[in-house]
Amino acid sequence: MTSRLKEKYDNEVTKYMLEKFEYKNVMQVPKLEKIIINIGLGEAKDNPKALESAVNDLTIISGQKPIVTVAKKSIANFKLREGNKIGCKVTLRGQKMYDFLDKLMNVALPRVRDFRGVKPTAFDGRGNYALGLKEQLIFPEIEYDKVDAIRGMDVVIVTTANTDEEAKAFLEKMGMPFAK
Repeated sequence: MTSRLKEKYDNEVTKYMLEKFEYKNVMQVPKLEKIIINIGLGEAKDNPKALESAVNDLTIISGQKPIVTVAKKSIANFKLREGNKIGCKVTLRGQKMYDFLDKLMNVALPRVRDFRGVKPTAFDGRGNYALGLKEQLIFPEIEYDKVDAIRGMDVVIVTTANTDEEAKAFLEKMGMPFAK
């Protein structure tokens, strides 16, 4: 069973991108490569329960168990030692990636307070889009009563587009709600 977003990509987006950018081959059309969701936890060094809670939240949101990230080097100003657990991340590919992006664009982002669209300038120059979310409560799977602290997360959408212009047109056609 394929997701709605994958079908939309196959039926509408490829035709649109072929016409707009005049690609010679269908294989030149940008596509989603992966989506990375990251939660950085500064308080995890003092409070191990915070890390456990963040891992549970990210598992519920993404449908996949995240890996715990550790500090690469010690930083005295932040009281951080090399090897300390400081966050968690998950990389989505395939079916789960399309399902998550569909849920993000159509369910979660419209639940953000005073939402007028995502920033159209958050591309990195290589066709990848980075998005910061302030709270995990915008996802419908998270139960408000069971949340111990509100945590933000970073979502990076990696595409095969060569330029930001191509990536923006691609994501716009997929349904990403860019601000005007």
